[in-house]
Formats: sequence, C-alpha cells, structure tokens
Amino acid sequence: MSSTTGHSVDSDGPESRAIARLEIGLIVGGLAGMTFLLPHQLLWGDGGVRYVHLWELLVAGHLSEEKYSLIGSLFSTPLWLLGMVYQSPEWWCEKYNTLVFAAGLFIFYWMLRNHVPRSLLRRFLLLLTFASMFSNHLLFYWGEVFTAVMVGTGTVCLIAKRRGWTAIVLGVANTPATLPAMMLLTAERIWAMRRLRLALAFFAAAAVVLLESWVRRGSPFETGYGDDRGPETIMPFSGHPGLSYPIFFGLLSLTLSFGKGLLFFAPGLFLPVRRRLAAFPGRAGVDLNALYRMWITFVVGLILLYSTYWSWSGSTFYGPRYLLFASLPACLVLAVRLHRQDTSILANTITVLALGLSLWVGLNGAVFGDAPARDVCLEPTGPFFEAPLCYYTPEFSALWVPLIHAQELTTGQFVYLLYGLWVAFYLMTPPLLALATQLLARARFLAKNARDDRDKTSLRAASAMEGRCQLATRSGIVIAPSHDRLDEVR
Repeated sequence: MSSTTGHSVDSDGPESRAIARLEIGLIVGGLAGMTFLLPHQLLWGDGGVRYVHLWELLVAGHLSEEKYSLIGSLFSTPLWLLGMVYQSPEWWCEKYNTLVFAAGLFIFYWMLRNHVPRSLLRRFLLLLTFASMFSNHLLFYWGEVFTAVMVGTGTVCLIAKRRGWTAIVLGVANTPATLPAMMLLTAERIWAMRRLRLALAFFAAAAVVLLESWVRRGSPFETGYGDDRGPETIMPFSGHPGLSYPIFFGLLSLTLSFGKGLLFFAPGLFLPVRRRLAAFPGRAGVDLNALYRMWITFVVGLILLYSTYWSWSGSTFYGPRYLLFASLPACLVLAVRLHRQDTSILANTITVLALGLSLWVGLNGAVFGDAPARDVCLEPTGPFFEAPLCYYTPEFSALWVPLIHAQELTTGQFVYLLYGLWVAFYLMTPPLLALATQLLARARFLAKNARDDRDKTSLRAASAMEGRCQLATRSGIVIAPSHDRLDEVR
C-alpha cells in the first residue's frame, strides 16, 4: 500500500470510522448552526461599508473610492446574483464568510488528509470551528475571514506541493496592511527553500494592491486612509493618524490585555509545540513544522504592524480583530498537543486549561460576541471613553461580561449554546480523563513511596535497637528493666 493512502495515516477500523463520522458531523452541524441559527449582521461597521460598495458596483456601475478593498467582496458576487432570484442579496451575502470558512475547512482536509493523521486533522478543524475567534467573525461581512482563509489555504497548498501563492496574494491584497506579514512569510520560504524567485509572490501582492488603488482612486499610492484617525479620548495616544501608536504599548495590549490580548483569545499560540511537530514523520513531503513556521511568521508580521496602528484594538469588535489569522497556529498547536500528550502533568494541565479557555472563546464569540461588552462600556460613559474599560479591565472584557450580566438569547442562540457545550464536553473529556489518570497514578506512586519510607525507617530503627542490645550483652552490661517490668516481677 502506498504511503500516501489513508491507511498509512489512520486506522480504518469500525471504531475509527465511527469516530470520524461523528467528528465530521459535529463540524457540519456547527457550520449549519452558525449559518441558520445565529443572527448575522451584514450592515454593521466595515462590513456594511463593503457591502454598500459592492451594491453600488453591481447595480450602478459605480466604483467606490473609499479605503476598503473590494477584492474579498467581489468573490461574493455569485451570492448577490443568487439573491436576485431567491431570497435576497442581503440574505445570501450575510452568510458569505461562513461559506468562505467552510470552503477553507474542506481544502484543509482535502490537502492534508493523506499526509497527517486524520484524527489530528479532524481535531484541528473542530477547534477552528468551535474554539477560535472565527466563530464570531463568521457572523459579519468584514474582510478578515477572507484574508485569513486565503492565506491559510494557500500555505497548506504550498506544504502539499501544490500551487498556493495565488490564494496568498489575493488574501493579502484584500487587506493591504498584511503586506509586511507576507514579506516575512516570503523571506521565511526563501530561506527554507533556497529559492530567491519566491520573492515574486510578494511583489505580485504589492502590485495588486497598487493596481486597485490606481483604478479606484487615480493613484497607485493613494490608499484612501489619508488622515484617517480616531477621536481623542482619555487614552494618551488617541487622536493621532496612521501608524502612530507606540509599539511597546501596542505589543503589550495585543498580547496581554484582558479584552484584546492573544493570550486570552488564542492561548494555544503561546504553548511550545516544536518537539511534538518534529515527531510527526513527513509523508509525501508534507512538513507540519514548516506549516507552523509559516503561520507563526505571518502572525509575527501582523502583530508588529498592528501594534503601531492607532486602531490596534479593532475598536468595538470581539477580541483582537486584525489578528484573526492567529487562530490557525493556535488551534494547530492545541490539536498537536492533544494528539501527542506529554508525560509531564504540568504540561498536560496547561494544555487542558488552554483548551478550556479556547472553547469558551469560540462559544462565547458565537453566542454573545462583543455586544454585552459594548452595552456595559458605551452606555454609562459615552462612546469616547470605552477603551480603558473594554480593553484592559477583566470585568468588562467581552470574555467575561456574559458571566456577570445575564443576556437574553434568541431560540437559535440557545440551541447553538447547548450544541456547543456538548461539543466542548466531547473535546474536553479525553484530555481530562488522561490528566486524571496521570494524577491518580502520581498520587499512588507518592503514597507507595511514603509507605516504603515509613517501612524502611521502622526497619532501620529496629535494626539499630537490636544492634545496641547485642553490643550491650557482649560487653557484660545489664540493661535495667523498666518500672513497669519491675512491678510485674514483684
């Protein structure tokens, strides 16, 4: 049998096939729930602006000069046209990001199914669906999903020895601010492959960005952002345009803040995994370690750029909006650590905690999102003073507000919440049982050692007493009996 067949990757026994069907069914059920049970918001924020620009182009032939790229939105044109026949363009386009995400999951599975253990691959897809920031982004028409999925699938295609640079170029061109991240990604590939011509991919992405600016705004260097800035607030560096935020504070906020930090919204990103990745034998040239390096390199580029952006936080959006791509390596790390558990109790405990937090990030993002935090932060103090509360205070973080202030749910949200909790139970049970087994084994080991130590101590004491008695007898010394013994003699 060829080493690239499914038999070499996973066992195909009845139990394995049943688990595979169950897990694929859970993923499909989650996507269906996101599509039809959860409320979508098409016309909110950047997503609404992108949709209006698409509408103007398709209806009036007017090409907007605004700052947001139309590349990702143009791919939703078939849905818009379908809406002219059935339902409405809005009904279809509000589900666009969910469909893009579903297509990305399919490509991930199809490209890697014969190259990595399928149980690991399914767990990775389950985590992306239920334990990542994607669950909230899929409810809107914003552009981050298209960019993250295109770059993610493109890098997977590269690892599988397929053509993937086109997808990466389109994804990056849809969010021009990701060009520095692509530059780092391209540099990493040039270093790893020793092929300087790979730099052409970066230049292609830059060319697409410049071309769109030229066509829409009359100059390849006119980005549309210009003097774009936020209002002056209590925050000391607010009100400045462009890349004006101090990188030191930006890095701290994007990694450690309670309301926007990757440590809380993508905890798997901070766990070590290289040793486990290296243990996976490459099949047909597929190297998971190389994929991880590419993803981490891209994330580093995003963090460095957005740490200096005046709107580093993404404003009133669930978690670090611009760092959605970080969900990919974070979920891969968790999937690998769950697939290959450590012998260390501490390491497995950290994995379980990161998994539990990630599941809450996904479930909370799908059901509650950022709306509860916006209500708490904006209504009492006005729209210009929400940052210190929503970004840095634990009680007002979007992650924890729903636990403090009860929210009224729709029927669909309640059904999805129950479904998500069941999936969370399914994912959490095996590592918890394994950890409990480890803890029980360690407790038994310590108890046995304690008993052995007591027995050895007693034996040494008895041996020492016997030695003293023998020494006294040989020397002619009579050991005086105790008072109790004298009473018995009398």
